[in-house]
Amino acid sequence: MTETVARTAASADISPEERDLRVQLAACYRIADMYGLSELLSTHITLRISGTDTYLIKPQSLLFDEVTASSLVKVDLGGHVVSDNGYQPNRAGVAIHGTILRARPDVNSVLHGHTPYATALSSTESGLLPLTQAALRFSNRVAYHNYGRAATDPVECDLLAEDMADKSVMLMRNHGLLTTGQTVAEAFVAAFYLEKACQFQLLAQMSGQRLIFPSEELQTGAGRLVGGDEVAWPALVRKLDRQDPSYRD
Repeated sequence: MTETVARTAASADISPEERDLRVQLAACYRIADMYGLSELLSTHITLRISGTDTYLIKPQSLLFDEVTASSLVKVDLGGHVVSDNGYQPNRAGVAIHGTILRARPDVNSVLHGHTPYATALSSTESGLLPLTQAALRFSNRVAYHNYGRAATDPVECDLLAEDMADKSVMLMRNHGLLTTGQTVAEAFVAAFYLEKACQFQLLAQMSGQRLIFPSEELQTGAGRLVGGDEVAWPALVRKLDRQDPSYRD
């Protein structure tokens, strides 16, 4: 009963703009779960509230497919809960996402996952190769971060921001992937294709055959388009609405 009252009281203070962002992020959690980007209670997706030093993150206690707009926790860039809705965030998640959002004011959304193919490929010396169409979209955009201290360690946070620099996606060695975007759609689509690129590369390498690479021009990004698949986002939301619109609550 206490949590219900707290969530109801907090929701009364939410602006229409924040409400819309909450719905977008809740949808992203559900869609990410549909496409295999979740892992029990671990990993997170965050979204900055425009014009503020705060962002939204899922509660520690909820699975991706349980997240709703009202259950999202609002925290500041220092990791402190701003408005109490009865839930608490995961401290490691707050440390990782807060670090990136604080270091990158050009980024509004961050997705961090322990997806199988990205995690496996992050543990190889080669990293991501410019081998497939999915991989080419990330030419000169991939950062790497070595597995180190606990995520909440200030030194680890500094190293994470330093390694991310101005790149848009990251392979965290022996750990997983991290993608960014101006919107949750951009962060999700980047994660979807980064995981695909890692999967395709590992399957090709498992064949034991000599790998055939695209031309140097394509590898370096000249003469090709990057991204653009965020236009699929409305279709994904429509699919989610047909299956379970409860994320909007």
